[in-house]
Amino acid sequence: MNVRPISGASVDARARRGRKGMAALAGVLLLAVTACGGGGGSDSGGDTAKGGDSSQAEVRKSRAQVTIAPKDGAKSVDTSGELKVTAAQGKLTAVEVKDGKGNKIDGEISGDGATWTPSTHLAASTAYTVHAVAKDTEGVETTQDSDFTTLTPKAAFLGRFTPEDGSKVGVGMPFSLRFDRGITNPDDVEKAVKITTEPAVEVAGHWFGNDRLDFRPEKYWKAGTKVTVDLNLDGVEGRDGVYGKQDKKITFTIGRDQVSYVDVKTKKMKVTREGKVIKTIPVTTGAPGYETWNGQMVMTEKFVQTRMNGDTVGYEGEYDIKDVPHAIRLTDSGTFIHGNYWASGAFGNTNASHGCVGLRDVKGAWDKNAPAAWFYNRSMIGDVVVVKNSADATVAPDNGLNGWNMSWEKWKA
Repeated sequence: MNVRPISGASVDARARRGRKGMAALAGVLLLAVTACGGGGGSDSGGDTAKGGDSSQAEVRKSRAQVTIAPKDGAKSVDTSGELKVTAAQGKLTAVEVKDGKGNKIDGEISGDGATWTPSTHLAASTAYTVHAVAKDTEGVETTQDSDFTTLTPKAAFLGRFTPEDGSKVGVGMPFSLRFDRGITNPDDVEKAVKITTEPAVEVAGHWFGNDRLDFRPEKYWKAGTKVTVDLNLDGVEGRDGVYGKQDKKITFTIGRDQVSYVDVKTKKMKVTREGKVIKTIPVTTGAPGYETWNGQMVMTEKFVQTRMNGDTVGYEGEYDIKDVPHAIRLTDSGTFIHGNYWASGAFGNTNASHGCVGLRDVKGAWDKNAPAAWFYNRSMIGDVVVVKNSADATVAPDNGLNGWNMSWEKWKA
């Protein structure tokens, strides 16, 4: 078979063309690799020679330092004065303190972000958790968590309160607390009683001795006012080593506005509603030597019939009436406004009682048309009876719920 020879020049040309093709292909591959790598150009974000992709760089630790007191795991912590969160080389941005039920403790971060303190005391025998967040000057955050348990008191105090939760009362009814132990830390106890009203009105507390705390507005409540009392005494140290244990919300509503005015000289009582006289009733008040107190007196108890014995109020052997009708208490010392069936000619004519205000009535309290029955059935706890023109002194503010006989300035002082 004849074979045509290939010239050397033709072979070299094809070899050169092959090398150019390989070079071109290598250039394309290099361009592709360069494009995928994202390097070069004016982009200064990635420096592969110094560690490559910035997303893989180690996150810097915050310079801020958070300290929580008491220390983590502490037991028998005092309910006041021990909880505090501080930050160094940074500022606190959030602090959350919760009890085991998820209830939060209110508190405040200082203006410079250095400290957080609670705005109230803690409950006794309760476990708390603390979560705090702070940032350093470059905005890098750090967090700190802790938990602790408060002390279990060896002794406790209670406050008996009036009016009752859910009740409707007259415009003169204060909120009164009487404690079973003398209180030596009155400011802490008073701070733990928060009163809000709708519509809003300023309410202030006043201590009578060391075992009674009353709250009232400057003037009688407005009819229809809703009053809410947050009694947050759990954990309050009322006296050394003696802690409160009540945590209760109490609400009561103010009814219609009824105030009655007794004039000892005229021996008449004017009953007013919303400032208008609705009835004038003849009365008898304290005889000479037994005069009725002057002043504003709040109704605290009502009895369709009750026994009145002079021995209980310092008038030994002078009277003992087992069935006094339609009796309403005005003072702790024994002043009542009540029905009277044994002095039929006295009403409007003679002051003949031992200091009470008497209205005509019948034995057995059966006559609904008797003046005493009419008044009793239209009165409620918290209504006010004002006595004037008596020869006696003004009733003491703590004799019953009669703080209205003290000026607003003295009350708040």
